[in-house]
Amino acid sequence: MTRLSVAEELESAADRIADMTRADLQIILRRASLMLRNVSGVPLEPATADTLDSIAAEMKISRSDLIQIVLREWLETNAYLPVRMIDEESEIDGSA
Repeated sequence: MTRLSVAEELESAADRIADMTRADLQIILRRASLMLRNVSGVPLEPATADTLDSIAAEMKISRSDLIQIVLREWLETNAYLPVRMIDEESEIDGSA
């Protein structure tokens, strides 16, 4: 769920609070709690966020993990970090 969909769900629940069951309200509040707990510190433009989410889903990793990978590789490429050496005898997943 996106933050926007959680916000819309909360607004809808507020509009019909008298009609909601306790269990439904608990579910909505827990989703909102999880979303708040996992908020990243860097605001992104919607197009950038959507693109990152799509790539992360394709790679089956979290958006946070993807951002860490992209940032680390950018820093290595631009010589801000030393390039990591891969041991030829170590096992790696994926293909070249």
